[in-house]
Amino acid sequence: MFISKRAQTVKPSPTLAIDAKAKTLKAQGVDIINFGVGEPDFDTPENIKKSAISAINSGFTKYCPVGGTLEIKNAIISKLKKDNFLDYLADEIIVSCGAKHSLYNLFQAIINDGDEVIVPAPYWVSYPDMIGLAGGKAIIVTADYANNFKVTPEKIENALTSKTKAIVLNSPSNPTGTTYSKDELQAIAQVCVKNKILIISDEIYEKLSYDNFKFYSIAQSSAQAKDLTVIINGVSKAFAMTGWRIGYAAGPKEIITAMLKIQSQSTSNACSISIKAAVEALNGEQQAVENMRNEFEKRRNYIVDRLNMVEGVKCLKPEGAFYVFPNVERLLGKTYSGKLVNSDMELADFLLEKAKIAVVPGTAFGAKGYLRLSYAASLENIKNGIDRLESALKV
Repeated sequence: MFISKRAQTVKPSPTLAIDAKAKTLKAQGVDIINFGVGEPDFDTPENIKKSAISAINSGFTKYCPVGGTLEIKNAIISKLKKDNFLDYLADEIIVSCGAKHSLYNLFQAIINDGDEVIVPAPYWVSYPDMIGLAGGKAIIVTADYANNFKVTPEKIENALTSKTKAIVLNSPSNPTGTTYSKDELQAIAQVCVKNKILIISDEIYEKLSYDNFKFYSIAQSSAQAKDLTVIINGVSKAFAMTGWRIGYAAGPKEIITAMLKIQSQSTSNACSISIKAAVEALNGEQQAVENMRNEFEKRRNYIVDRLNMVEGVKCLKPEGAFYVFPNVERLLGKTYSGKLVNSDMELADFLLEKAKIAVVPGTAFGAKGYLRLSYAASLENIKNGIDRLESALKV
């Protein structure tokens, strides 16, 4: 009787739930290969760890300004200038407890009850629930396999109503690894500028792209597009710093100020020690990022080739992030080891039980008939995992 309707309607993150289940089984001695987690398996680079240790030893352990220190804001400003050719001021930047927190603050800052936010599917699991928690409605626009999971300007225009407030774009994408080209983003930007739609550009996987793909931020499209864009990014994925919890947003001062007020009444500043580590991540040696990216590319090549050799599975070769999103529709409606599997959710459960591999069903991302596998795992684990999958799927 004490639980709010808001809390009753929100769903727990299925990716975190599956990861927790896999880790629980592993702790019980079960030999689980975990393809479910969206987390680099590499350690945080040494220079970043040393910076954090230095912060502790020097007593940098007190409260910071709510939106981040000037030092980290300047590091973010320099990064956006160097990598994306975008100019921002310090009051157009906010640092939060992870990119997820940045997104949550943003939705709380911009959405009124009944506002609509366009969300291309497959989508990251948290977008619709965070929009709902802010009183908004996620309008799901399906981007299909045939179009490499990319939403088109035409589909966006068709989804617009008088209640449309914003659109969420994630490139490179979780869960598909899809990347949008400069031309594709400029075309989408034109639609948003024409209709005065806020663009939420989730760029957390920016540094992880392959096949010489050149990342492009939609905010680069034009001055008008930049004025309508809030960039979400962080250090979690590129620098293997998931547990450090540092994300940031860059955008119009009015929106950043509203996010700052919300953050001031929730978490206040992000962890001071993590802020120092993030400064080193952004300003310091970048070779570790490139080494990790190269290793991910090798793993991607292997897992895509192997999956496409499994009867009943077809898998696109993604250009970014560290996920594959194979279509498994032809595997459904069949019996494996005496168990009838009718949905991607049942298939994921079966694979965890029978093959001892953890995967996430596509339904969690708004795409039935798919599975998401993270290749943030060693090549040996990937090989063994796909071997297990093949063995379990023998009818």
